[in-house]
Amino acid sequence: QVQLVESGGGLVQAGGSLRLSCAASGSTFSINVIGWYRQAPGNEREWVASIESAGSTNVADSVKGRFTISRDNAENTVSLQMHSLKPEDTAVYCCNARGGGHMYWGQGTQVTVSS
Repeated sequence: QVQLVESGGGLVQAGGSLRLSCAASGSTFSINVIGWYRQAPGNEREWVASIESAGSTNVADSVKGRFTISRDNAENTVSLQMHSLKPEDTAVYCCNARGGGHMYWGQGTQVTVSS
C-alpha cells in the first residue's frame, strides 16, 4: 500500500505562483511513476505532469513552460512548481502513484486562481 498526501494548495492571484507537494509513504519502493492530475468543476480529470522512477518528466502542453515537476527521493516527495498561474488553472490537484500493478490517489488539494 502507498499513501499519498498533497499540500500547498490555496488562493492566488493570476500571474502568481504556488508549489504543491505530494508526500508518499508505505511501499514507495513499488512506485514506477508519480503524476499530478487536476479536475475543475464540470470538467473531466486532466493529467498535468508526471515523473518516473528513473527521473524522466513529462508535462502537459497546457502547462508547459509554467509548471515543473520534481522529486526529493530522500523525502519521498514529488513537487509541482506552478508559475504564471491563470484562472483556468483553478482545480483540485491530485497526486497519483502507479507501480506493482496498483494505482493510488491522494485526497487532493484545491488551487484557486483569481483574475
